[in-house]
This record gives sequence, C-alpha cells and structure tokens, in this order.
Amino acid sequence: MVANIISGSLIFAAALLFGALGGMLSERAGVINLGVEGFMISGAFFSAIGANFAESMGMGGFSPWIGLLSAFVFTSLFSALHALATLKYKADHVISGVVINLLAANFTFFLVKLLFDGAADTPRLRNMFAKVNIPVLSDIPFIGDALFRSYPTTYLAFILVFAIGFYFFHTSAGLRLRGVGENPGSIDTAGINVMKIKFWAVMLSGSISSLGGATIVLTTNGNFSFNTIAGQGFIAIAAVILGRWNPYGVMMGALLFGFAQAIKDQIQILDFASAIPTEFFYMLPYIVTLLALIFTGRKTRGPKALGVHYDASVR
Repeated sequence: MVANIISGSLIFAAALLFGALGGMLSERAGVINLGVEGFMISGAFFSAIGANFAESMGMGGFSPWIGLLSAFVFTSLFSALHALATLKYKADHVISGVVINLLAANFTFFLVKLLFDGAADTPRLRNMFAKVNIPVLSDIPFIGDALFRSYPTTYLAFILVFAIGFYFFHTSAGLRLRGVGENPGSIDTAGINVMKIKFWAVMLSGSISSLGGATIVLTTNGNFSFNTIAGQGFIAIAAVILGRWNPYGVMMGALLFGFAQAIKDQIQILDFASAIPTEFFYMLPYIVTLLALIFTGRKTRGPKALGVHYDASVR
C-alpha cells in the first residue's frame, strides 16, 4: 500500500506540477496567472483531439506524443489572449485569468459536442502512455517500483523542475525574467525589452500548464469531458504560493497535493471506508490545499511587481 501511495503521489503530482510551473513562470515575470485551470482544460482537450486524430491516421504508437505536442502548441491561442489582455490592453490580471477559465471550459465543451455529434466527451483513446521502467533503478527493492516505474510525463515534469531551476538561478536570461517581476524599471533602464520578456513568459506559461491537462488525459482518463480537470488548476496555483514562486518549493507543494489525491484513492479501498460518504474522499485534496494556504499564506511574498501594469513612458 505504501508503494502504491508513493507511486500515485508522483503520478498525480506530475499534472499539478506542469500547471504550477507554468503559473510560476508567468508570475515571476509579474503577470498574475489565474488562468491555469483554463490552460489545463485546453491542454486536456487538444491532447485528446490530437491523439484521436493520430489514431485515425494510423499513427497509434505515436498518438500520445502527438496529443502532448498538440496541447503544448494549440494552448498558445489561449495564452496569447491572456498576454494581449494584460500586457497590450492592460486589463486586470485576475479578471483576465477568470475569463480564460470560463472561455476554455465552455468553448472546449462546445467543440466536443460539435465535433462528436453532441457527445458529452471525446472517444476513449486506444493508445495511452504506458509506464516506463528505468533500468537498474527500477530493480531496487521497495522504492524501485514506486519511484522508477512511471509514465513518461511524470519523468518529464520533474526534469522540467530542474531545467527551470537552472534557467532561473544560473542563466542571465533567467535573471532578467526574475528582475522583470521584481523591478521592471531597472531592467528597462539596462536596455532590455521588458514587455517582450513578459509576453513570452505568459505564452510559455500557458503551454507548460497545458501539459498538466494533457497528462491527465493521456495517462489515466483516456478522454476529455467537461469535468476532466475539476479544479486541479486552482490546486496548482496553490502549489505556486505554497512553494513561494521557487521551482523546487513548487515541486514540494505539488507532491503534497499529489499525496493527498493518492491517499484518497488508497483509503477508499480499506474496510472502514465503506462507512464514510464517498464525497468526503473527493473533498480531501481540496481540504489539504485550503489548510496549507491557511497555515503558510501569511508568510509568503510574491514578486514585488506582480500584477502591476508596467509603462516605460512613466519610469
């Protein structure tokens, strides 16, 4: 059971981690991103469409990867809307994010009905990601099967943590991005295009977040419906706050919430669980999220220029 909880925690955390890393990237550049839920919904939809198309074209073996790529590429449409609204037209960041969530949820549901003759969900995929064993490491007693036998997206999510960590703290480009979120005026004074950095951070933020939704479809669900994401984008945002906008802290936050989801599934199969309403178990990850924010929220501080519209003409 313990091994199953560890394995499940990593799998659930991977989807949250993509969403959280995407949200963190935008907010480090000073743009609030409450649209993570919408980006994950978009990723789930486009991954299902892309993978279904690949299967219909006889490319079943590659369909999960095509679905993942489709999510990353096509969610840039929603990312561009958020970037244009907040950066070019200086709309309120929070309102823009809420609109992205509503637009993504309803527009993708409309397209599902339009494309699949009024169906409430997409056809179930015949080909999904299979778990991959890491040679030698997967043979380690107890922890080998729990830690080193997982989906490719799980490995990709944790690799991305360290890639973004290296980018943030060991490259000049990462330093500039963090500077834009803290003091954009000083970055502008150095002759660096602040708005360009913000724009690409928001664009990449949406595309990375979309991989979280794609992960859910391509590893566990197998199709897309209106409630595929079910608020996990907001849990990802909580992981950003809990992790204090640091990729390694965000990873720990995602693991905590992934653990809450994994233990929910394991507790339900125990004998005493039959006396507890099922709805309580589905509430558990959200209760953990709320408690984590209550006990840590007052101690966190986001980037100084987060949510502040920057105008170079009034430096």
